[in-house]
Amino acid sequence: MSSANRSVLSQEDLEHRREWLDDISRGSGNFGAAVDRLENKIAGEINAAGVPPLLNHLRLCGAIPERYGRDSSEEKLYSKYTDIVIHRAFTAIGLSSNVLSERADSADVECACPEYEFVADAKAFRLSRTAKNQKDFKVQAMDSWKRGRPYATVVCPAYQLPSRASQIYQQAASRNVFVSTYTHLCALVRLANVRGTDLALASLHQLFRAVETMNPSKNAVAYWQTVNRTLLDADATLSSIWREEKIATVKSILMSKEEALRFLQEARMRIMRMSKQEAVTELLRASKLDKRVTKVKSVKPNGLLDIT
Repeated sequence: MSSANRSVLSQEDLEHRREWLDDISRGSGNFGAAVDRLENKIAGEINAAGVPPLLNHLRLCGAIPERYGRDSSEEKLYSKYTDIVIHRAFTAIGLSSNVLSERADSADVECACPEYEFVADAKAFRLSRTAKNQKDFKVQAMDSWKRGRPYATVVCPAYQLPSRASQIYQQAASRNVFVSTYTHLCALVRLANVRGTDLALASLHQLFRAVETMNPSKNAVAYWQTVNRTLLDADATLSSIWREEKIATVKSILMSKEEALRFLQEARMRIMRMSKQEAVTELLRASKLDKRVTKVKSVKPNGLLDIT
């Protein structure tokens, strides 16, 4: 097993993730400063230890922590963290990459090299989330966000993608948007590390071209057969890399489940230990009734009807 892969996710890696989740929680109050700090921190880890910490982030970042409230400042900062992670991965592959500051009607990451350029978006989901639809993967939106660039990619956790049939695969082929996974990105980062960035850049380009030339279909098997075969055919070293990354993906699921289940069990026990008054207070807080009352009270005539 290569040194870049170490033991394919260990307890040490899980502790590393917990430290990052705590750091994101502490920094969620000042969004702009927190984003800069996270980007500098990841860059520092990579400069100090090379590829392994980047792989650790890529393998585990696809699961939004259950401990973060929905639509909370922590969740928003976590989303930006995943953008930073794929930005650093594309940089490691050999691309010039930038995390965009715009949040609405724009991709999150832009990348370029002399041969091609593209925009990218990182997707992450809670393990407790049930139904997902095609809009969650933003394939059509990514097509509109190319803005003259030939390619776009959406990077997703492999285990959250449809495995049988989905319109996202048909949209990907027809709109030239590469639906990718963190596993594929890990493989390309490792390829760049052991065989050089020129080969990694060419391999990524081949993946974009493979999607571009696909016959549009909802068939997940047909889509992933083309993508995976294109990747594996790029270089002989990818066979062992791919095997190790598939193992890492399975381990990442187990680790993410352990993380989520621990939090949910602790939340269950905390609720069970509450007094009646504590439970009422918590329910009122969760329902945000005070904020809704304040909003209702703030409504007043806006003067439109006085305009003549």
